Order: sequence, then C-alpha cells, then structure tokens
Amino acid sequence: MDMLSNLWKRQAPQMVGIDIGSHEVKAILLSKTADGYKILSHAAVPIKKGAVNDHDIRDADAVVECLKQIKRSLPKSVKYAAVSVSGSAVMTKVIYMDASLSEEEMEAQIEIEADNLIPYSLDEVSIDFETLNVNSTDPTKVDVLLSACRTDNIDVRVDALDSVELEAKVVDVEGYALGRAAELIMAQLPEGAKHKAVAMVDIGANMTTFSVVESGETTFIREQAFGGEQFTQSILSFYGMSYDQAEKAKIEGDLPRNYMFEVLSPFQTQLLQQIKRTLQIYCTSSGKDKVDYLVLCGGTSKLEGMANLLTNELGVHTIIADPFQGCLHADESVKSALQPTISKYMVACGLALRSYGQWRT
Repeated sequence: MDMLSNLWKRQAPQMVGIDIGSHEVKAILLSKTADGYKILSHAAVPIKKGAVNDHDIRDADAVVECLKQIKRSLPKSVKYAAVSVSGSAVMTKVIYMDASLSEEEMEAQIEIEADNLIPYSLDEVSIDFETLNVNSTDPTKVDVLLSACRTDNIDVRVDALDSVELEAKVVDVEGYALGRAAELIMAQLPEGAKHKAVAMVDIGANMTTFSVVESGETTFIREQAFGGEQFTQSILSFYGMSYDQAEKAKIEGDLPRNYMFEVLSPFQTQLLQQIKRTLQIYCTSSGKDKVDYLVLCGGTSKLEGMANLLTNELGVHTIIADPFQGCLHADESVKSALQPTISKYMVACGLALRSYGQWRT
C-alpha cells in the first residue's frame, strides 16, 4: 500500500537553480539531507557587461555562453533547471477569492482579474497563480497570489536553457525565490524568528531585491534599480580608474586611505535610504511598525560595516546571510571555497529549493 500512496505524492524533479544576473550567472544544485540541504554542484560565470540589463536579457548569445560553462560543471544526469524573471516585466498582486471555488473556477476569475491588472494585452502575457492561505479577516476567502510576466521575457530564458539541453521546469519570480531561501538561514537568527517578519535584502550589481517572509510565506516583494554597480562607478570616477581596475580594487579592498570617507560612506548612506524607503512601503501596506530582522545577501552585502550601520540606523537586528550556519551543508573543500561569497547564491538556492517543495502539474 505504501508504494501506491507514494505514487500519488508528486515529487518535483531535481532542478539546478540558475540566477541570471547582470554581473554573473550563478547556479546551484542541492540534494535534501536529514537535517537540511547539501550543495552537489555550484558555478558562477561572469557575463559580458550590458548583456543583461534591468533583468532583461539584451544579448541572448552571451547568456548561452555562460550557460554552456555552467552546464559543463554540472553532473551529466542534470536535465532540469529553475530560473526566475523579475524587473519591470513582472507584476504580482494578492487577490481574495471564495474558498469554495474549484481550480477551474479560480482560473476563469483570475483571467478577469489579470485583465484589470495588466497594461498589456493578455496574449502577450503568461499568468500563474498560487493559493497562499485562508484570509485572516474572512475565513470564507483565500488569499491567492497572482503573478504575470511578459511571455517574451520567459521565452528568452527557456530558449537559452534549451540551447544547452536544460529544460526550464520552473520559471519563478525572483522575489519569491529569495523569500524561499530564508529557510536556509533561519538558524542564524534568534529562536522564534520563523514566526516573525524577516526581510531578505539581496543587493546585486544593478538591482536590490527585497522580500519579507513571515511564517514561511513571502508576504511582500519589491525591487529597486540600485546596487554595487553604483559603488564601482563612484570609485572609478573618484580615483580615475578603469572599470576593471575599480571592480578589482573594490573586491580586494586595495583603495586609498580616504576611501571610507570619500566613497564608501556616501554609498552606504544611499543604500540605507533605499532600504529605509522600501521598509516604509512594507509597513504601510502591512500595517506593521517594522520588520523584526534584516538579512543581507547578494554580491554587495559584504561591504564593510553595512550590517552594523543598518542595525544602528534602523534599529533592526541585521545579519549577513550565511546559510552554512543555517541548514546548508557541503563537502569541506566546497564549503571553504564558497564561504566568502555564499550570500550571493541566495536566489539560486531559492530556485534550487523548488525541487523539494509542493509540485503541481
């Protein structure tokens, strides 16, 4: 009998999570263990500058080149991938619907809702929805998350993966992938954090993605066109360096003595303002006073003093994501190689985690 009941529980296929950023393409493959997840494979491949802009793929060939390198680093058996879309091409909204509706009835009603939400004609758009939970104020209603994205944004990703013989099983929304990765770092936070409001802030090269997670549900996502690229640009203009020199100096910390005062401080202040503004929007929309914890991730999160600055200025306990302190495991050699940069893999991890969530066909 056990065998039969297992047949009905659909297990998602194992997917490599691939995060196509504007600075590099990152990939991670996870297996489930008794006490969390283990990294089976990982890669980060720099992408040609300008190939991806505002999460929009401008140069598909450059992306395919990166994916070819990633494919080579994966086990031969890997056939499926999970990728994400984001930026101005994606719209999300939580709508309320009668709890008694069947999935077909929901679909019909969602078409109507989507038509009102989306400024494009529906035949240019792909729509998905997910029932979140029973509405807190009215138990006869359920909260349904509606996501819509321009189909050409999805197609360009699916086609790029196709050309390296990977099948895109999941196209997620980046903010939700980031929220899902919060599961990996909960052990880094004080006891009971998983029932509090935890804001994941992923600071990439050109985009900062913000996801608030409460009791395992991502309740709020937002993106801002701001990131480490602005920081590189100010080093470059302040010290008369080339782009590559500035990028290298930034990573190696090889900068003039006054750099803290001249470049780092002004950038941190700007970043603080961006995060403050997004927190205000979250508080207004949720009716809460503040989030309980801030978790910084992404390539720019490691900036000297950033976590302390946010803790002091916002009065919110802020940490830098280190899933190795949470429930992410890896062989010692992989762990020591990835430890300094693991926080930039959070979106890729969130995508890879789709392999172990509920699966609906």
